[in-house]
Amino acid sequence: MNIPSNLKYTKDHEWVSIEGDIATIGITDFAQKELGDIVYVEVETLDQTLDRDEVFGTVEAVKTVSDLFLPLTGEIIEFNDNLESEPEKVNSDPYGDGWMIKVKFSDASEIEKLLSNEDYAALIGA
Repeated sequence: MNIPSNLKYTKDHEWVSIEGDIATIGITDFAQKELGDIVYVEVETLDQTLDRDEVFGTVEAVKTVSDLFLPLTGEIIEFNDNLESEPEKVNSDPYGDGWMIKVKFSDASEIEKLLSNEDYAALIGA
């Protein structure tokens, strides 16, 4: 199970990479394996400002659809357009080309509420 130590995580299986006041967000290796083959990623919240834990989109696999929850309050400034034609990138490279959105977050104190890689590993029993 791949759980990079340089990222933060949520109990909802999203990963967060912080650079300045921009967070890049995707779903974890564990989540993509649980979901199976990803066939569609939908994010209709581009340019919207959402609160932490609000639904920012959905990910559709062959057998299920799952909501995606925003880990940090902020404005969604970018969607990974490559996922429109290649949603399978979420399966093949969840921490790289499979990223989903970028958020300009507004409350840095929320970062402290995210999980470390060790905490996330304990959560999923890895």
